[in-house]
Amino acid sequence: MKKFILTCSLMAMGIVTLAQTANTLTSKEKKEGYQLLFDGTTLKGWHAYNKPGTVGTSWSVTNGEIGFDVTKKDGGDLTTDQEFENYDFSVDWKISPKGNSGIIFNVTEDAKYHSSYNTGPEMQVLDSDGHPDGKIFNHRAGDLYDLIHSSKETAKPVGEWNTARIVNNRGLLQLYLNGEKVVETRYDDENWKKMIAGSKFKNMPGFGVNMKGRISLQDHGNPVWFRNIKIKKL
Repeated sequence: MKKFILTCSLMAMGIVTLAQTANTLTSKEKKEGYQLLFDGTTLKGWHAYNKPGTVGTSWSVTNGEIGFDVTKKDGGDLTTDQEFENYDFSVDWKISPKGNSGIIFNVTEDAKYHSSYNTGPEMQVLDSDGHPDGKIFNHRAGDLYDLIHSSKETAKPVGEWNTARIVNNRGLLQLYLNGEKVVETRYDDENWKKMIAGSKFKNMPGFGVNMKGRISLQDHGNPVWFRNIKIKKL
């Protein structure tokens, strides 16, 4: 009985420790120059795309997680107040059954663009086996959406947390999912232009032309959660 109580106590301590480490930086990360983009309690530093100072009520923070509530009907892509150039960005995400979302980067805000995806490429967030997009070759979780399919599929089952990492460094673009590099390409060569010309973005002149910009968490109308959002300038 004592052994059982001790085991339960240790497990509880482990859970508390995990909760305390979410949305914080380690000493090593601080030394390396990382900064948090989400404080774990508020949406300070974020706004709805093209609406500075405003956050749709569909987005809220609960238990240290940014979540999207489909019943509110007031969302929009959640977008950073800051712009970034040459960076190492990471975020944990969890998707709902049959859910779809994305991490859109190098985003330009301008009234002539109605959504972040008009300018910024997307790392796909998806229930690959439950959502129809999962049947499309380069639309699965971790893919550079509609441009490059992941070299391997490392997404965890629906309901579990995944860690996405985007390294954008002087024209070199690398995507990582759960610690494994799944996409690498150049962002500044003729091949990049050819990929765009063969994609659904071919008629969007502002797409993929900037190597810096804001980062958006996509409102695709499905429940999705994010936490541990951090960035290091390179």
